[in-house]
Amino acid sequence: MKILVVLPRFPHPLDKGDKLRAFNQIRCLSAQHEVYLFCTSDSWVHDDDFEEVKKYCKDIKVVHPNKIVAAWNVLKASLSARSLQVAYWTSKKTVKKFRKFEKKVHPDVLYCQMIRTMKWVRKSATPKVLDFQDALSKNIERRMYHSGWFWKKVLHYEFKMVRSCEYDAFEYFDAFTIISAPDRDVIPHRRSSEIVVLPNGIDTEYFAPIDCPKDYDVVFCGNMKYPPNVDAAKYLVNDIMPKVWAKHPESRVLISGTNPTNDVKHLAGERVTVTGRVEDIRQSYAKSKVFVAPMRMGSGMQNKLLEAMAMGLPCITSKIASDALDTEADKHLLVGGDADDFAQKISALLDNQSYRTEIADEGNRFVREKYNWEKCNTILEEALTKALNNKK
Repeated sequence: MKILVVLPRFPHPLDKGDKLRAFNQIRCLSAQHEVYLFCTSDSWVHDDDFEEVKKYCKDIKVVHPNKIVAAWNVLKASLSARSLQVAYWTSKKTVKKFRKFEKKVHPDVLYCQMIRTMKWVRKSATPKVLDFQDALSKNIERRMYHSGWFWKKVLHYEFKMVRSCEYDAFEYFDAFTIISAPDRDVIPHRRSSEIVVLPNGIDTEYFAPIDCPKDYDVVFCGNMKYPPNVDAAKYLVNDIMPKVWAKHPESRVLISGTNPTNDVKHLAGERVTVTGRVEDIRQSYAKSKVFVAPMRMGSGMQNKLLEAMAMGLPCITSKIASDALDTEADKHLLVGGDADDFAQKISALLDNQSYRTEIADEGNRFVREKYNWEKCNTILEEALTKALNNKK
C-alpha cells in the first residue's frame, strides 16, 4: 500500500506520547509499504530529527502554521461553538498544502492521528483511517475536576466541542483505531464498537534493566509540561511523599522529564530532584527503586509505565492508568487509591526487596509478552485494509 500518514506534530524527538506512537508506526509500516508523511509543526524541525524520520518515509511535507493566525482561529472558534484545539491546528494554508501534497502522492489510504487533523482531510476521496489515539474528551473532562474556576469553564466548553468532533468523525472516516479498550468505550457514538484497539508497543531491547547504584527511592518520568503529569508530580510530592517520609525520612524522589513547568520546578528540594530534559531517560529509571505514576487525570496508555516495567522497576499507578494497560493488580503492578494507599504501597516496596523483585519481574514479563510494536503493526495494517475495502 501507499500510505499517507497525517499528523498534527512532527514525530521526533520522542518527547510526547503521540510522537512516540506515530514514529514507531511509521517505522514498522515502512518495512512492507510506501509511507509518506504530512504534518504541521509549531516549532522548527531540527535536521537530525528530520533525517531520523526520513529514513522511513518516501517523502515528507512539514507545514509551519502562523501562530497569529492560529490564535485568531481559536478566538473565532470560541465565538462560534467550535473546538478550540481543532481550530488552532486548522488553517486554510494547512488544508491547501495538504490537498496539494495528497494530489502529488496519490495514496491508497490516509492514516490520520487525532481529531485535530479531521478538517484537513474530510473532503478527501481517499480511504481514511482515524487514530483517535485516546478519548480526548474524557481526558479534558477529568482535567476539569482538578482545575480552578476559570480553566474549569474553558475546559467544560472544550469538552463539549471535542466530544462533538469525536461523534462527527464517524461521518468522514472509513475505519478507526484507538489506544485502549477503556478509551474506546467512552467514545460517544453508537458505532464505537467498530473502533479497533491498537495499543502501543515497547522496544524491550532498548528499555531493558540496567545494573547501577540506586540513588533514588521513587521516580516519576514524563513530559512535565503535560497537565496530567504536572498534576501527578505535585500530588506525589505534596500529598503522598510526606506520608512516606514519616516512615522513610531519608527516601529521595526523582522527577525526570522534559519541559518542567514552574510548578514542577518548585517541587525540588533536599529530598526531591527535578532534572528537566535528560539525554537518556533510561538512566532515570535505572537509578531508582520504585516507579510511581499517581495519575488522577488524562486518558490513553501511559508509555512511561511500559518503559518502567521493561526496565525492571516495580510500578505503582492509579486505576485509570492500569485499566488502559489491562494489567492484573498486585501481580504486574500495584494500583493505588488515595494518598494514604499510595504511601502504604510505596513503603511496602521500599521495606521488602524480594517483594520489589517479584512485582518487577512479573511486570517485565507482562510487557515483553503483550506490548510489541511489530504485533501492533499487524493490527494497524488490518485497519488500513479495512478502510480500503469499506471505501470500495
